[in-house]
Amino acid sequence: MRLPSLGLWLALCVSAVMSDSDAPIKNVSDFEEETGFYQAIEVTEDSPVYAGKSKFQDIEVYKSKYYGTILLLDGVLQLTERDADSYNEMMAQMAMMRHKNPKRALVIGGGDGYVLSEVLKHDSIEQVDHVDLDVGVIEACKKHFSWGKAWDDPRVKLHIADGAAFVKEAADSTYDVIIQDSSDPWTSDDSGNTVLLPSSMLYTNQHFLDIHRILTPAGVFIFQSETFNIPSDLEGIQEWWQQAHSVGFKLARYGSLYISSYTTGQIGFLLCEKSPSEATTMEEVKRRFEAMVAKGLSTTYYQPKLQER
Repeated sequence: MRLPSLGLWLALCVSAVMSDSDAPIKNVSDFEEETGFYQAIEVTEDSPVYAGKSKFQDIEVYKSKYYGTILLLDGVLQLTERDADSYNEMMAQMAMMRHKNPKRALVIGGGDGYVLSEVLKHDSIEQVDHVDLDVGVIEACKKHFSWGKAWDDPRVKLHIADGAAFVKEAADSTYDVIIQDSSDPWTSDDSGNTVLLPSSMLYTNQHFLDIHRILTPAGVFIFQSETFNIPSDLEGIQEWWQQAHSVGFKLARYGSLYISSYTTGQIGFLLCEKSPSEATTMEEVKRRFEAMVAKGLSTTYYQPKLQER
């Protein structure tokens, strides 16, 4: 999920842009200061359909004729109903399918619940610990998004807590798969200086060491790793790749996906494995995917060919 910042921000506004009929267009807009990238999404006149404030942030839900339901936190667009499948399916399925028999999973962040709903498509899962700091976001998404029933699954245990602290206190070799759907760890101010954001704690060397420790011997870790279209983000990708190897992961690979509502239309993840030699074969991935489809649990973006090296 994304966080408002000086260098990267999306804010609700009534735009001065005019339509063919010279009527003002109400939209959510995005300006990325480092590259000068700008885009906007038109929303309906009756938006927001929900506006509330939690202990941590403003929570708003908007509607768009094309993008459907849209979630904003502190004015920052987090996801749209139309293209959230690409990011969330890839974050969940790439990791889950890579493990031969995932029974216990941990989801850090992802308060909208989409990643969680994807993890639950796997019959092998016995328990999912979902850790998120803001119960207000969860309650809003339960009501306004189609995947909001994910928390009702008896396999889910919700923890309203700090993700880094939760991981630090977790026991060794607890999870087969860990998915970290976090907000941006840093941004840049007007002078180009790096400004650390709260989620930076989830990208430290110590946190990666703790993640490695609480994974089972064949464990898989995947985390949100920004876009390669922004120079500072690209530097971060390189740093995290090196850090993943330094804490003991035998394999770390950057995966890319396309999502039109995200800045520059591209974002990625790092898929990290403790023992890649024990990973699922492509034949097994295809078999498990076909079994999901047969049960009506298909995906709309992820498909097995994306899993191939």
